[in-house]
Amino acid sequence: MKTTPEHDERIAKMTFASVYPHYITKVEGKGRTKKELLQVIEWLTGFNEKKLKELIDDKVTFGTFFKKAKLNPNANLIKGVICGYRVEEIENPLTQQVRYLDKLVDELAKGKKMDKILRNV
Repeated sequence: MKTTPEHDERIAKMTFASVYPHYITKVEGKGRTKKELLQVIEWLTGFNEKKLKELIDDKVTFGTFFKKAKLNPNANLIKGVICGYRVEEIENPLTQQVRYLDKLVDELAKGKKMDKILRNV
């Protein structure tokens, strides 16, 4: 699925720190916990809570965030629509990785079981 270059650039320049509080609000508002959110983020990126705090404090962009991440080898199993895009069809790798994270947060907020979210195959 094609995204526009402007869309991809906007995502690359957005800071993780600006979005993270919204992730927390979304999952806690649906009865899930920050601990579960951290588990999901660590599964996808390899970042533990300490490293995540450093990245937030440094106000890294999503571009830097995912350059430093060690993406889970099962990330390609994340499928579905988020923000109007089918994640498995997004051509820009960074935009796809950000939407992977959005999709996982969305699944957590919707009450999906953790083993399903973490693609335990």
